[in-house]
Amino acid sequence: MTDIGSEHNREARELFAPIAETYDRYATLLSFGQDPRWRAFLASRLDAGPTDTVLDVACGTAAVALELTRRTGCTVVGVDQSGSMLGEGRRRVAHAGLDDQITLQEARAEQLPFEDASFDGVTFTYLLRYVDDPIATLRELARVTRAGAPVASLEFAGPQHPLARGAWRVYTDIVLPLAGGLISRGWRDVGQFLGPSIRKFDRDWPLPRVTEAWHEAGFEHVHSRRLSLGGGVVTWGIRGQDAAI
Repeated sequence: MTDIGSEHNREARELFAPIAETYDRYATLLSFGQDPRWRAFLASRLDAGPTDTVLDVACGTAAVALELTRRTGCTVVGVDQSGSMLGEGRRRVAHAGLDDQITLQEARAEQLPFEDASFDGVTFTYLLRYVDDPIATLRELARVTRAGAPVASLEFAGPQHPLARGAWRVYTDIVLPLAGGLISRGWRDVGQFLGPSIRKFDRDWPLPRVTEAWHEAGFEHVHSRRLSLGGGVVTWGIRGQDAAI
């Protein structure tokens, strides 16, 4: 069992616990099919192979872990702070017959239970909005990554084009909470939370600042790509050879 962590950690656990069993189905539906597309692109940024072991942080229901293993043949260790999401992830891994390649365990990104340079690659998804100190968290991810290994992330974002951003505001502020409410109380709460949460992170951590944080944490050759008119951002790079972690 992971420790309690910060208020951000507690809020995230409480928000997603009620929707774990239906997360993948409705995340796909409510994102108009973009969420799995983004995760597939994230996995494509990792140069891994069958002899590599990759850490998937904030693994949720193991969607990225499954994509990585199917795409590259690598072994994946997934960690998440939500026992409910991990339970659904283990069910999906077992259903796919990949128990021998994917292991899921409870842990917080800010305090990973692994030795330095333990992994040949790292992915993390929708993580930085839920931690108190993104730079410290990125440093912790760098700590467990071997020098020269690839790291990639996926985060929500607000579109930059005025027309797309206006449509996105209507969807996240009005349509998403209403649609979520038709599914369940848990999805209603998620629908009400996401828009303000994404806008706040965009305001506090615009993409240039996120890129700077990656460099400060010890990553090099950092690149980003906005997807689906800017609704998602995938960032990737490598753990620096001489990073002081």
